[in-house]
Amino acid sequence: MRYLSTRGGVAPLTFSQAVMMGLASDGGLLLPETIPTVDAETLAAWAGLPFAELAIEVIGRFVGDDIPRDDLAELIRRSYATFTHPEVTPLVAVDGFQVLELFHGPTLAFKDVALQFLGNLFEYLLKRDGGKLNIIGATSGDTGSAAIYGVRGKANIDIFILHPHNRVSPVQERQMTSVLDGNVHNIAIEGSFDDAQGIVKQLFGDADFKRDYQLGAVNSINWARIAAQIVYYFHAWGRLSGGDVNHKPVFSVPTGNFGDIFAGYVAKRMGLPVERMVIATNRNDILARFVASGAYASGECYATLSPAMDIQVSSNFERYLYYLMDGDATAVKGLMEGFAATGRLEVSEEKLAQVHTDFAAHAVDEEQTLATIREVFEATGYVLDPHTAVGVAAARAEGVDGAVCLATAHPAKFTEAVQRAIGREEPLPASFADLMERESRMEILPADAGAIREYMQRTLS
Repeated sequence: MRYLSTRGGVAPLTFSQAVMMGLASDGGLLLPETIPTVDAETLAAWAGLPFAELAIEVIGRFVGDDIPRDDLAELIRRSYATFTHPEVTPLVAVDGFQVLELFHGPTLAFKDVALQFLGNLFEYLLKRDGGKLNIIGATSGDTGSAAIYGVRGKANIDIFILHPHNRVSPVQERQMTSVLDGNVHNIAIEGSFDDAQGIVKQLFGDADFKRDYQLGAVNSINWARIAAQIVYYFHAWGRLSGGDVNHKPVFSVPTGNFGDIFAGYVAKRMGLPVERMVIATNRNDILARFVASGAYASGECYATLSPAMDIQVSSNFERYLYYLMDGDATAVKGLMEGFAATGRLEVSEEKLAQVHTDFAAHAVDEEQTLATIREVFEATGYVLDPHTAVGVAAARAEGVDGAVCLATAHPAKFTEAVQRAIGREEPLPASFADLMERESRMEILPADAGAIREYMQRTLS
């Protein structure tokens, strides 16, 4: 399996090289040259596999012979041994739909599914190949803590996580900033998530800085994260279908950065039976507007009750654009350069028709989010977090019975929204009961790439 850039300027890479490069050196995103396909017989055989064993099969198809299978299997089994539920990502039937609970990892968020694996993978590759890695990432809430927990204390790795100051939930902030390991560096920037993400891309685009400081990526720009997230779509399908390839569920996915739903899109291209993929967004609706009109245009980034989705520039969108443009890297490069200059790109009516075969999309406002949390709780006693509520509301708007709604975080991480919706907070699990009393540490810096570069240089000197 070899990897190439969406913008065509990178010689084919191995899986390991793609993981360590993170963002492609030409500014694009890395993708496998071909998406492996899975036939009906294989699908049926996978349907009953435990999560870790399924992950070995799915991720292994993207690794190829780059990592010995026994080594990969050990990495994967160790990664998912940290989860508190035996199913890792269990399905729960709730009020006419299925909740795919992705929050049973160490930081109570779906990002753990990929980042527990990626942290172990980084450690393995550095031990095998030598070198040091300085991870830099931006977070709108959950990626940061999941990445930190994935690499805390690991040899030859430092991690710098940028989050928008006072624009993540208190629990999310404390989860990140209470990790005091010497290799963990939290930076609160005076700006939005899009500002933080822009800084990360700018630093990766500085070829000399990236080389001299061995920069690595944990955001969903890193292909290994997408590969790991593909697994739970197959796992959910297997538990629902029992291996019947005629069973085609609808997946409703709350998303801001497009990584989670892009993983589902890849699963479908691999051969997973899927009726429909629903993009669920909050007020920051760039993706819903694109699906409606074919115009991808950034706007003001609003703070909402579902802060992990408060994004106006979705990193993984470029990967989908590559497939929408039929693998024409020159066309993708032109569209993305135009977007960088103007904040807007547009696809043809023909391409928009293809978008409509790939996705439906709905934007959900704050009142709908709160009402959904309240209605589901009153009907069943089940508490949704606000991001999951956005996914449920979008599925309902589509009129889908039995949709699989991805639950991206534990409701206790979003006390304000839950309190407003049902009149009480959801308690944190015992492992985080004292979270808000823990010592914390972070730097507050301007939303400026130069300031972040200087801080990293000073810290690592």
